[in-house]
Amino acid sequence: MARAGEAPSASAGAGVIEENSVGFVPLAARHGKVRDLFTLWFTTNIAPLPVVTGAMAVQVYGLPLTWGISAIILGHLVGALVLGACSAQGPQMGLAQMIQSRGQFGRYGALLVVTFATLLYVGFFISNIVLAAKSVHALQPAVGLPVGAVLCALAAAGIGILGYNVIHLLNRVGMWFMGAGLVFAFANLVAAMPSGLWTQGQGSMIGWLAMFSLAAVWHISYACYTSDYSRYLPPSVGIKAPFLASFAGAALGAGASFTLGAVAVAGAPANADPMAIVSGATGMLAPVLMALFVFNIISHNALNIYGAVLSLITMAQTFLASWEPGRKARVVLSTVVLAGCLTVATLSADDFVPRFIGFVIGLMVVLAPWATINIVDFYFIRKGRYDIDSFFRADGGIYGRIDVKATVAYLAGILVQLPFLASSIYTGPLAKALNGLDIGWLIAPVVTAGVYLAMGAARRAEPDAASLAPAE
Repeated sequence: MARAGEAPSASAGAGVIEENSVGFVPLAARHGKVRDLFTLWFTTNIAPLPVVTGAMAVQVYGLPLTWGISAIILGHLVGALVLGACSAQGPQMGLAQMIQSRGQFGRYGALLVVTFATLLYVGFFISNIVLAAKSVHALQPAVGLPVGAVLCALAAAGIGILGYNVIHLLNRVGMWFMGAGLVFAFANLVAAMPSGLWTQGQGSMIGWLAMFSLAAVWHISYACYTSDYSRYLPPSVGIKAPFLASFAGAALGAGASFTLGAVAVAGAPANADPMAIVSGATGMLAPVLMALFVFNIISHNALNIYGAVLSLITMAQTFLASWEPGRKARVVLSTVVLAGCLTVATLSADDFVPRFIGFVIGLMVVLAPWATINIVDFYFIRKGRYDIDSFFRADGGIYGRIDVKATVAYLAGILVQLPFLASSIYTGPLAKALNGLDIGWLIAPVVTAGVYLAMGAARRAEPDAASLAPAE
């Protein structure tokens, strides 16, 4: 029996282009291996953006390498726990991550979170267009930045349109090349590094906490679309295996890239380009490494446009309950997103990436409370059992249009962070006292979970016996 919101032909194998969008993936269409989650999150995190971000440990926070690397490793371990917990929901739910939020916030209540997620996708897509264009230009100076941007963006959009299976395939193959390239670059940098550079600099706890937060935030910013890439797995894989695969891949890939960036700029001028140093360290193989980075940026960026389109469809479907979007909707919206992002990328190439990194950090104000409610509701209240049909009903089914408990807890999680907020728009009094350090994301989960449970979230209506359980 088909569920509401299911695409007419949801099988990923129905054609070269994935047919499904945000509809439930029927059990008959489930396929794939859990190890694909490791390869996906490992490979996509070996890219210029995490390398540049990791360099901030030395260039921005002035940490000795030993301090910076410890903050990077611990931050990624903490952040990847959240990513893994969200990713493991996909096989049990058979849905994209953002549409699952209707089970916690209600049909219309989920719109705010979906909007923030869309902004993240679009921002990451534009950032990677800029970095890809610069990488192509460095590899082939005859190719101008605008031309490089268009070529890389078109390639990423094409992969995103093809969808789920192609994205996983590219990352399975790319893992070996990107892993080898990363190890080679790291070995060359370390071999040429004076031993004193490992402890050079004056460490500070404020700087360490700032880098730890940045590393953790990296994964939490991905958490809003992790189920998009695990929803075709059969529910029989359980929770533990997809959690561990996603956690290990994300922590290892991103942690290694961040560390490479920090090592690259150790002892270099404050304004040194981490990618230029990495390229220079690989000698004759530099063009090969840069080409691998370009290909991986394109593959990684396919996730961003894919997720942006799914979020836009979720937003539109909120108001059009009878709409069953499929392949055509994804193609049309991918074209629209591509055009808009290319315009922004070509007009603000010089300063978009650093501004966006600051934007991602600022978005933790809204992402940390969402992730808390999502994980608490799925693992401790619902225990993975949701009435999928209600997600697609015009009235929200048993979850209603707006869930007051979740909304109040969400707003409480945002408000408690404001005194700690440090951004270009507003800096709270506690953030000023901590020299600009934002630790609100550490406090928000405690407050959000406490309010959510205190308001009686555990006593909400449960799906009736007619609802299809995950494994049935």
